[in-house]
Amino acid sequence: MRWLFLVVGVAMLAVVATVIIILPRSSEEPGASATRSAAPRHPSDRPTPKVTEFTDSCGTFDTGERAPYAVTGYWITPKSNPCTWRSQLQEIHRLGGDTIIRIGYGLQFRTTSDSGEVLTKDGDVDSLYKPCQEDGLTCRDAAERDLQAANPGNRIGRTYVYRTDESFGPGVFRCPEMEHGIRVGKRIYFRLITQADGSDDPTCDFTSKAASYDMILVAGSATDSLTELLSLGDQFGMRIFPALPLAPRDPDVPTRANKHHIGTLTTLTRRVLQDYGARFADRDSLGGVYQPFEVQMAATLTSNPTLEVYADQHTIVEQELPGKPILISPYLDARKRVAFGQTPAQVAEAFTALAQTGVGIIAPQDSRGTGKVGLFWPDESDTEVDERLRPVVGESTYETAYHGSTRDYYRAMAEARDQMLRAGHKVQLWANVEAFEPSGAEPCAPTGTRGKTDKQRLDQAVTMAGRYVQKIVSYMWSDFMTCGNPSLETEITRDWQRPIAVDAIRRPRDVQDGVEVRGYNFRDSTVTIQWSGGTNDQVVSAVGWLDEDPLEEMPEGMVTAWVPFDWSQVPTGEWIRITVKVPSGLSTTEPLHVRVLT
Repeated sequence: MRWLFLVVGVAMLAVVATVIIILPRSSEEPGASATRSAAPRHPSDRPTPKVTEFTDSCGTFDTGERAPYAVTGYWITPKSNPCTWRSQLQEIHRLGGDTIIRIGYGLQFRTTSDSGEVLTKDGDVDSLYKPCQEDGLTCRDAAERDLQAANPGNRIGRTYVYRTDESFGPGVFRCPEMEHGIRVGKRIYFRLITQADGSDDPTCDFTSKAASYDMILVAGSATDSLTELLSLGDQFGMRIFPALPLAPRDPDVPTRANKHHIGTLTTLTRRVLQDYGARFADRDSLGGVYQPFEVQMAATLTSNPTLEVYADQHTIVEQELPGKPILISPYLDARKRVAFGQTPAQVAEAFTALAQTGVGIIAPQDSRGTGKVGLFWPDESDTEVDERLRPVVGESTYETAYHGSTRDYYRAMAEARDQMLRAGHKVQLWANVEAFEPSGAEPCAPTGTRGKTDKQRLDQAVTMAGRYVQKIVSYMWSDFMTCGNPSLETEITRDWQRPIAVDAIRRPRDVQDGVEVRGYNFRDSTVTIQWSGGTNDQVVSAVGWLDEDPLEEMPEGMVTAWVPFDWSQVPTGEWIRITVKVPSGLSTTEPLHVRVLT
């Protein structure tokens, strides 16, 4: 994993090439597979486990890698059992994972009863906040009492709630005379009093002028899950991305943040990050923060108020956690039969709009798991879609169902990223490959119908992300990687040494013409090129070379092989297949489709 954000340097390597991997309705320039940065490559700063194993009350856990795979980061859900964290991180790290992304919670606007009890959206008393009392008053009424003691005209105008399994230090409070923690059993409620416009007045002057204030009541934990996760990150050599508060949704358009509540969300974000900055700014295991509000990557994204959330939170992160990026994971929809399906060019526009908010990592969902995008090559566009996609797009061809393939979209976003880097925006493009299917006989998730996928399909998703991304992550570990028999985790453990090819281009070396192939697990491999006129097998160690030191900004574990090949024997316009095989007999399950243009 390359954690340094690099500004693009001067020109990319130029090569004379007449062979490219081509996608529907698009083309790639020869030599585009070269590094996008002219800066010299730095050794990986991937964190190193502090110990080989450790023992605590939950048991003994090793910190070694057993089956390192191309996917190196996973989403996980909060768990109440602290021993579950250890087991999950051990399992993830064994597969080469070095990044953990937390699923988070949302800030919610709530009404209250006449006695100040927080109500659910259905109008019932919310049992989570009912225990919060001070001096026989509900926490809401106690807060208003204290405000009116400072100025009789003060009042609580709006009440918000936020739940978390984290705890906070004093950095979360701006005005201790009005803000504090309220311990009730194993839970701590954090009472925050803020200005409605998000300005969060640092003077803490509640006396000179009567005002209406927002109260944010945070239902937290007596023990801090983030401290625990960061410590485990140190032990396993992993980086943690805790979730920022999720914005309240627009009741009319739930895919958008509610503009009326962005100010309060900004204040809560500032308080949380001030506390993180005071306690964790120097922790190497804190990789950054994750904003879980998803948006569709569409040309109309610039009008979405959620981008204001991203921009506001980016500013706060820069102030409180300099050097730590915000990660977001928007989704794609390439379907032709829906009005909101987007072309690769429209998605590239959305990438530009997102990068301009200042977020440091954009990890678009490949959307194959939801069926909104397909995995196919240009010469497969007239074939029937994978039967697992039919619940979403019906019985149709890829050409009929989708505006493009996953590879089209990541290539278009990579080109947009290059432009953003040249403009001075420090942004990385990751691929979030979805480790599930639209449906399944035995659903994996506690709710919904999404089912288990298999390693072959996950390998295919990695192939389609290609050379365009800096890292590959996956939604999500539990329960999609661990459900079924065998589980996807088990499949990867058994099959992790199988090569995966992601890219091939024509590249001469000295006086020899040849082909350069990128991918994973190529040691002692044979590259096979097939076309209408025959088959050519080339043993890399005998006739070519293998560079196992990835180019800058390539995903962890990616290598480059080169073998000689006379391209003149392939007819112009023909699609050929390139596979890679290792001595054990394992071969790429997804061949590269390459076309000769001239």
